[in-house]
Amino acid sequence: MTKRQVILITDGDRVAQETVEAVARRIGGRCISASAGNPTPLTGPELVELIRSAAYDPVLIMFDDCGSRWKGKGEKALEYVVSHPEVDVLGVVAVASNCPEVAGVSVHVALDREGRIVQHGVDKEGVELPEGPLRIYGDTVDVLNRFRFPLVVGIGDVGKMAHHDDRLWGAPVTTKAVHLIMEKSGLDIPVPH
Repeated sequence: MTKRQVILITDGDRVAQETVEAVARRIGGRCISASAGNPTPLTGPELVELIRSAAYDPVLIMFDDCGSRWKGKGEKALEYVVSHPEVDVLGVVAVASNCPEVAGVSVHVALDREGRIVQHGVDKEGVELPEGPLRIYGDTVDVLNRFRFPLVVGIGDVGKMAHHDDRLWGAPVTTKAVHLIMEKSGLDIPVPH
């Protein structure tokens, strides 16, 4: 059984969808557009079926809890996908949001809105936090603490960050986060035309 190579992204609103679709095209992968929604509209089993049918790896898939600090639809679907025997999670793009009273998740690396690797976590705007651990706080990240991933990259709000990650400008922050995961996994990164 060949496992499908998947990258998880903990954001799924309309802007995130358009951004992740653009990133998938740039890297020669596939985006499960039906995973977009606020909150995630599909169940874990439905998402696994779509992953199985994707034309190419890596498969980018979005999860969103719509601001809930409790375990929502996005986190439940993420748990199912991560635990599925036919899925190989290469890494996670952990997205910061304005969500108080969450535990947050430790990340291996964080990128600010300029795409620079920073020493602390970043907020929703992609601004480095002034102090504290290398951690991301968001509505769909706490569930990540239950698993071990090869690489977790923390960033601000996908496709936004005061236009620094605008898809019309190449979504440079999200693209870099995905590239870091691909590099860690030994996947070739396409050269831009």
